[in-house]
Amino acid sequence: MNVKLSSGSLYRAAIVVAAAWIVHSFIEALLAACVTAIASWPLYRRFRERCIPRAGSSVGAFLFTLLMVAFVLAPVVFAAGAMLTEMHALLVGIAAADKSGIGVPDWLPDVPVIGPWIAARWQHEVARPGALMTWAQRTDPASLLSWAQSLGLFMARHALIVGFAVLVLFYLYQEGDALALEVRRVLRDALGPRAEGYADLAVRAVRGAVNSLLVVGLVDGVACGIVYAATGVPHAATWAAITGALAVIPFLGYIAVLALAFQLALAGAAQTAVVALVLGWAVLVCGDKILRPLIAGTGVRLRFVWVLIGCLGGFEALGLVGLVIGPVVLALAREMWKQRVCVTTLQPAERDPSPVADATPMIR
Repeated sequence: MNVKLSSGSLYRAAIVVAAAWIVHSFIEALLAACVTAIASWPLYRRFRERCIPRAGSSVGAFLFTLLMVAFVLAPVVFAAGAMLTEMHALLVGIAAADKSGIGVPDWLPDVPVIGPWIAARWQHEVARPGALMTWAQRTDPASLLSWAQSLGLFMARHALIVGFAVLVLFYLYQEGDALALEVRRVLRDALGPRAEGYADLAVRAVRGAVNSLLVVGLVDGVACGIVYAATGVPHAATWAAITGALAVIPFLGYIAVLALAFQLALAGAAQTAVVALVLGWAVLVCGDKILRPLIAGTGVRLRFVWVLIGCLGGFEALGLVGLVIGPVVLALAREMWKQRVCVTTLQPAERDPSPVADATPMIR
């Protein structure tokens, strides 16, 4: 097969490659803004039509962007602040107890298999007055400085991503209608009559994945709050809010429950710590492995295992925004495979050029 490339095709390909190379550092911000705009577009359109019908598109886009930023970032900021407050109180308590020596908890020697060994090490390393302070003084300052620099760079990078995502989100709200028409036109030229169906499938997949994030965080927070209150955990509502906010991201909710159990164990409430840890993790497992794929799958018609793979694989590749992008990509791949199989098995007169029967515009 002979492939002939014109100078115009090479020029366009070079422009696309150069543009991709320039914006590749901001791909997470662009994807996050696009996901947020697509998922919230019905709400934005109602807000624009009912709340400020006489205001310009820029005013409506600006106000709704502020609302979305508050809605998305407020739970995360609250969870981080509450977790830091609890950890600060825990560290202060440990520092005060270290002055007189932190005795071995009564329940620790009774832990099967490893309990006696840990208790002996505890008695030798921690029970002496000032043992933790001595251990902290032996820590290499260069390692601490390197860790602090890495943490600072991590926070600065993600703050930059959030800032650019907010800026792009405002632009998408402002120019969303025109952009949707342009994207549909380009897709139609590239894919033919199947473009509308693929676009509709992608939109439904994005909204289903976003809904799964919100529902999982809310359900996990409420369920863990009930568990914490029933087991007598102090500040149960605060810990439930922390767990629910962090449960939006896979595996972070487990860290919140583990931190709570650790705090309870140091306070001497070993039974409460174990019950809270087991039941809290059980709630999170149900949310991550059952509830999240079920809700995300309603918009993409994927089986449980593929939604789960899409969420976890997307999170590994792209971070938080990958929780949404992963199932969307697998849904589109499934639809392309399904169409390919149908095209090769059906007679020419029976072939349907559209991948989705109820094809609708890209943003509704």
